[in-house]
Amino acid sequence: MSAELDQEVSEPDRAAVTAQLGRRPRGLREVAHRCPCGLPSVVRTNPRLEDGTPFPTLYYLTCSRLCSMVGTLEGSGRMREMARRLEDDGELAAAYRRAHECYLAERDALEPLGTEVSAGGMPDRVKCLHVHVGHALAAGPGVNPFGDETLAELGDWWRPGPCVHP
Repeated sequence: MSAELDQEVSEPDRAAVTAQLGRRPRGLREVAHRCPCGLPSVVRTNPRLEDGTPFPTLYYLTCSRLCSMVGTLEGSGRMREMARRLEDDGELAAAYRRAHECYLAERDALEPLGTEVSAGGMPDRVKCLHVHVGHALAAGPGVNPFGDETLAELGDWWRPGPCVHP
């Protein structure tokens, strides 16, 4: 199944994602979001790799510039601060739980993994901002509160132009 789906991704998109990641992508299903420059910024992956290994990261952030910027925020301790806010803000915790449920529903619609584990620490922790930013870009505003918040903080991350020239 995944080999067929992988073929739906165009050769230029496959080359761009490979250049962005510095390696061939695994479980590639489709481009889920494009940067304003036209290159993929998020890909949707299959719930299982070709060998059957579960791969719960449905949305994978590929833009190397955006990945670097998100990594800088992670290194600054942002996730600890977000996790503390989850404990204190019931409305935020409810929105984060809805993001988790949306993520699971989308992944399970492709192929159920038989687990309630989604990605990025959802719904109780904040473990990986890359996952949340990827989810927010793919799903659109208002779905993943920490993804939306991170994107708002980063501003026009795409302004310098393409992150790679495949």
